[in-house]
Amino acid sequence: MFASPSQIMFSIGNFNIYNYGVVLATAIAVGVLFSDWAGNKWFGLKKDAIIDLAPYLIIFGIIGARLYYCFLDIDFYLRFPTEIAAIRHGGISIHGAIFGGFIGLIIYAKRHKESIPKLCDVCSVGLILSQAIGRWGNFFNSEAYGLPTTLPWKLYIAEQYRKIPYTNFEYFHPTFLYESILDLIIFFILVYISKNKLFKKSGNIALLYLILYSAARIPIEYLRIDSVSYIFGIPVAIIVSASIIIVSLILLLRRNNTKNKKVTK
Repeated sequence: MFASPSQIMFSIGNFNIYNYGVVLATAIAVGVLFSDWAGNKWFGLKKDAIIDLAPYLIIFGIIGARLYYCFLDIDFYLRFPTEIAAIRHGGISIHGAIFGGFIGLIIYAKRHKESIPKLCDVCSVGLILSQAIGRWGNFFNSEAYGLPTTLPWKLYIAEQYRKIPYTNFEYFHPTFLYESILDLIIFFILVYISKNKLFKKSGNIALLYLILYSAARIPIEYLRIDSVSYIFGIPVAIIVSASIIIVSLILLLRRNNTKNKKVTK
């Protein structure tokens, strides 16, 4: 059994430094630096290429993460539109961050005449590492936990952070930890493929990332009790993840299928 510590790391006067923010900043920095190193080592990118790209990824990723989350709870944010910009109150989505970051990547690639598929591959390896680290921000915020459990690794959640109708329970599945572990496994898979150049075509690693992460996300979403939006009783995150798997699989198979290519003389 373990429990979340205080949300506040330390204070400077009346200004609080939150563990969540520190964890996210660390996750982003580590992901960017690793991608930059891997891009130069395994993908033939010039040094600092990903560091130059990072502002596009971060800015568009944050905007996408916030807008996507607000869209999932659109009724609330239509009633309180000023809350859309109140990101300190919580509410971001990894799916929105991926979509937003991809837009930023396209803009950068067009401006600097870089390969979009190659940049996607390089960023995917660093992104999944960032996600593995970033999930620990949920631990400090006492969020992204799952159904009640009595397992030895159960997570204690203080009463003020418990979701209705689970206020009478004390211990829950640490789904943030499950996802962090799965993200690390995916990270090592992508590192192995990248290091050994197992994929010939640029873009395949990014598609594999989307498939593996989405496949890992689905069972975790079934355990979580904090989904914002549902369609026919199914969390939107599961529907989006399943859709990403299908689309990514089709793209991966089509772009690597050589059987149907005609040989011209």
